Amino acid sequence: MTAGALIVAAPRSGAGKTTVTLGLLAALRRRGVDVQAAKAGPDYIDPAFHEAATGRASFNLDSWAMPPSLLDALVGEAAARADILVIEGTMGLFDGIPTTPRRSGATADLAARFRLPVLLVVDVAGQAQSAAAVVRGFAAHDPEVKIGGIVLNRVGSERHRGLVADAVTGLGVPILGSLLRDETLALPERHLGLVQAGEHSDLEARLDRLADMAERHLDLDGIQQLAVPPQFASAPPEPAMNPPGMRIALAQDAAFSFVYPHLLEGWRKAGAAIATFSPLADEMPPEDCDSCWLPGGYPELHAGRLATASRFRDGLTRFAATRPVHGECGGYMVLGQRLVDADGASHTMTGLLGHATSFAQRKLHLGYREARLLSDSPIGPAGSLVRGHEFHYAALIANGDDQPFAELADGQGQTLGMSGGRRGHVTGAFFHAIAAA
Repeated sequence: MTAGALIVAAPRSGAGKTTVTLGLLAALRRRGVDVQAAKAGPDYIDPAFHEAATGRASFNLDSWAMPPSLLDALVGEAAARADILVIEGTMGLFDGIPTTPRRSGATADLAARFRLPVLLVVDVAGQAQSAAAVVRGFAAHDPEVKIGGIVLNRVGSERHRGLVADAVTGLGVPILGSLLRDETLALPERHLGLVQAGEHSDLEARLDRLADMAERHLDLDGIQQLAVPPQFASAPPEPAMNPPGMRIALAQDAAFSFVYPHLLEGWRKAGAAIATFSPLADEMPPEDCDSCWLPGGYPELHAGRLATASRFRDGLTRFAATRPVHGECGGYMVLGQRLVDADGASHTMTGLLGHATSFAQRKLHLGYREARLLSDSPIGPAGSLVRGHEFHYAALIANGDDQPFAELADGQGQTLGMSGGRRGHVTGAFFHAIAAA
């Protein structure tokens, strides 16, 4: 049986997609609905909140970084194991990069590909009848993208809601919820987005409040009825990237938490086993593994503890003498010589690569990336192409003298130059891998 599915999107970032999505997920689960969530675009943080709200792991869908066959496989598997699939969009509904049609990374690509209705969250603060023009424009912009319903967010009063509702009447798009302004429902943010789900001691209480909000102010029956079975091509599932060995040591704790679920699931389906360890607990990678993966996260918040984790550092050095070690973003920072935190304090890192990084000299690096690998590594063989992204504020303050890891291009194919480093069995870069191109 294939579950119904829908997409929660908005005209822009900050309109309330995550608040509505989490409230909807939590309320549906409270009803006894087996709900599966997914996140459009490259995002590590929102899926963890989805998992807390639904009780099952969320996953990512990205029309630029993932080949269509992988998108179909992920959606098909998700729709087969739940009562409803709810996909949270990214940025504004039609926001992507100018490239191959339906491979732009926009949420609208997913709506068109899978023929899914969009529940559009419209922030009506500071406007009334003008909201109807926004809805009309979004409903007419792309004939392959259907706006199935709207949720009015940040409504000031019942009179305000009535003015908007009267203006929207006749557009053929039902209002399926109205949320009053309530800044207490917003989740705290950090430089890369929301504060991670695991850092909220009151997360369960927050989700209960969001479920209460959804039950009071969303038409849950109408939203469930909006969902339709996704349309997709049946294809045998293949891993997004081949596993880097049959037993993989994966750093996993508060400093190393950014790893895409579809990668891990693909590796497991290919027969690989994943053994986790915690550098913050001064654990070393298990000796019976044949590769080690240091994912991204927030090592700059834990740099002092990592600097004194001698058992971890010595164990990683022994491991790297004979087997591949790869670091992504935060993991790459820890592979370097030192890391300067936001207060300007310098902390000694593992020294397996020659670079140094600083979070005191912040500069945003953001965007899709295609990497051409310059040597064999855990993310692919030399010469292969891997798609992914960069999203970090850390800066290189010393390049070191290592060989470069990859040649990068942006999402439109413009060359960005060499990136990362490789020394012996050790490789790393700020680049986050999503799927082989």
